[in-house]
Amino acid sequence: MDLSNLKPAKGATHSRKRVGRGEGSGHGGTSTRGHKGAQSRSGYSRKIGFEGGQMPLQRRVPKFGFTNPNRVEYKGINLDTIQALVDAKKVKATITHEDFVNNGLVSKKELVKILGRGELSAKVSVTAHAFSKSAIAAIEAQGGTATTL
Repeated sequence: MDLSNLKPAKGATHSRKRVGRGEGSGHGGTSTRGHKGAQSRSGYSRKIGFEGGQMPLQRRVPKFGFTNPNRVEYKGINLDTIQALVDAKKVKATITHEDFVNNGLVSKKELVKILGRGELSAKVSVTAHAFSKSAIAAIEAQGGTATTL
């Protein structure tokens, strides 16, 4: 160790400028804020995304598309899921919305649409809000019925 690499102990120095403490400090007068303008005033806070008066990015980027407020959202349940419920003996020959709710597949307020993925080997009559054409064909091929609510 020699005089060229001496430094104060950790935490012994303060990094923050003590501004506004008189001219002798070197940070008196305008207290490093410059002259005039919003940033020189007390209580100033910049809005998020403010770009100095330039049009902000979120307003420059084009908006597109359309969101239909009347869109009807269905929760899809596939035939292989119904077959799994039948195999596990969690449902009987008739399946209603309550059966889907009781098995945790949908919530009480959700609308159900039966979709045609997978194989159905059991004869079941399903009651739901909507069906795909392939699902109706598969259910009726096994001798079951597809009833729309």
